[in-house]
Amino acid sequence: MCLLLLSLLLGPRVIAVVWWLVDQVRWTATFDNVLLPILGILFLPWTTIMYVVVAPLGLEGLEWVLLGLAVLADIGGFAGGALKGRNQMTASQGGPPPGPPMSPP
Repeated sequence: MCLLLLSLLLGPRVIAVVWWLVDQVRWTATFDNVLLPILGILFLPWTTIMYVVVAPLGLEGLEWVLLGLAVLADIGGFAGGALKGRNQMTASQGGPPPGPPMSPP
């Protein structure tokens, strides 16, 4: 379980860094400086990868949809991590697991 979670968290970041090292021409054509892709890889890895895929040819129509899906994937990753952390915090404090309130018998 931990290995799966670790691969999901580091997976897109590792992919982006390796791709950046292998295909520097595409990344240079997409970004003017180095700071933006580094921040993108750290905070929005799926969006950064998708932007590198679609941006060199320009963003039109379907590319915006794909970029929006990548943003949703990044937001889902943050939201899922926050929810998992909240559940672990509640369980470690000895409280009941979060769920619907129990009705009286």
